[in-house]
Amino acid sequence: MKKTWIAAGAAVITALGLGGLYMWQYRMRPVQVAEAPSAPASAAEPASPAASEPAIRHPLEAAPAASEVAPAQGDATPNWRNALIDNFGQAAVLRFVQTDDFARRFVVTVDNLARGHAAPALWPVNTTPGRFSVSGGSGELRNISPDNAARYTPMVQWMISVDAKRAAALYVRMYPQLQRAYEEAGYPGRYLNDRVVEVIDHLLATPDPAPGAPLVQLTEVKGSVPSTQPWLRYEFADPQLQSLSSGQRILLRVGPQHRQMLKAKLAELRRQLVATGR
Repeated sequence: MKKTWIAAGAAVITALGLGGLYMWQYRMRPVQVAEAPSAPASAAEPASPAASEPAIRHPLEAAPAASEVAPAQGDATPNWRNALIDNFGQAAVLRFVQTDDFARRFVVTVDNLARGHAAPALWPVNTTPGRFSVSGGSGELRNISPDNAARYTPMVQWMISVDAKRAAALYVRMYPQLQRAYEEAGYPGRYLNDRVVEVIDHLLATPDPAPGAPLVQLTEVKGSVPSTQPWLRYEFADPQLQSLSSGQRILLRVGPQHRQMLKAKLAELRRQLVATGR
């Protein structure tokens, strides 16, 4: 699992890749950064399993004990850094990844992709130069510039190059750390892999808008201090699109071609991820 440029697991791809796309474009309104994500509160957030459903719906094959993949001092950062470099390559990790506290960053990010807000401070990626741009339109409404799609190309190409079978195998190997981080983030007794599959299904259900780039508009700034970075405050003009989850809005903003490629990769990763539990 160490000689090709692959992802550190299907969940890592979901969180890391889409998180990177989010950071490469405009952010939503500032939100309060919390240590743990809040409980589901809207239709965009998958509900808790019914009482009749099994406690674990998508079990993984036996994984090594947490002690086998965590350093003796209890700091998992070195192991994650090494695993990411071995599988992504050093250049990619330095360009894209925030390796400190990686397990917590990515479990929180995966969970938040199906929610309305995702705090940028918790993404497992580095910020990337560039800004969201608009063109045309009238009044307060603008079109998303066609040039934006090119900014997402390196991340999209990185994601679709993933070997899904090997990615799932590495995800299983590192799973004890991820499960522990998920429980510490506020979900004791909940099974992380169930949430990962649930979030992937949620992203695959992202609707395709009408042909053409969706219109966007600047959010209102209250107060006497003008905004010096207006590109951070664009949101969809269509209330139905703006009400989608953070992950679904990401898939809308990257453009139709990138969206279809990412959906295809997510579907492939899901098949491998569920197959590991059979």
